[in-house]
Amino acid sequence: MDMENGSNQYKQKRNYRPAIITISIILIGAIMILSGMPGVEDFDLFDVTILPLLNAIFNSFTFLFLLCALIAILKRKVNVHRRFIYAAFLTTTLFLVTYVAHHVLAESTSYGGSGFMAVFYYFILITHIVLAAAIVPLALTSVARAWNMENERHKRIARWTMPLWLYVSFTGVLVYILISPYY
Repeated sequence: MDMENGSNQYKQKRNYRPAIITISIILIGAIMILSGMPGVEDFDLFDVTILPLLNAIFNSFTFLFLLCALIAILKRKVNVHRRFIYAAFLTTTLFLVTYVAHHVLAESTSYGGSGFMAVFYYFILITHIVLAAAIVPLALTSVARAWNMENERHKRIARWTMPLWLYVSFTGVLVYILISPYY
C-alpha cells in the first residue's frame, strides 16, 4: 500500500543499477583519460586557472549542502534533507564540468612544496582521488535506494556515503588551497 497517498497501489521499484554502473564507468574512465592528456596548446580565450578556483567553490558548497543534509536528517526533516542532497548533486555536477574543462584545456599542475607539506599534500590528494572515485557509485546508489523507498538499505549505504562524500568535498578544497600557489 502506498502510505503517502493512502492508495492500495504498490510503488514499483526501479532498477537503477545499469545506469549507476554506466555513469560510474564513464565518469571515472573519462577523468582517468583526461588526467594523462597534455591540455590544449595556446588556449587563450580566458585564464584557465579560474577553473580550479571554481572547483574549490563548488566543492565548498557541496560540503556545506551535505553538512546541512546531515543535520536535517538527524532532525528527521526528510524533505529538507532531500533538497540539500539534490543541491549537493547539483554543485558536484558543476564541479565535474569545471574539472573536466580544466583538464581538457590545461596541463596538470605539479605541487611545488617539499618536506612535510609535500607528504601531507600527496596524502590528501591520493585519498581524495581514490575516495572521489568511490563516491560516484556510492552517492548514486544511495539516492536510488531513497527514490525506491528502500529506507533501511538507503540508511545502511548512506552511513558510508555521507562521511566519505564530506571528506572528498572538504579535501577537494584543501587540495586547491595547497596547490593554488603553483598555478
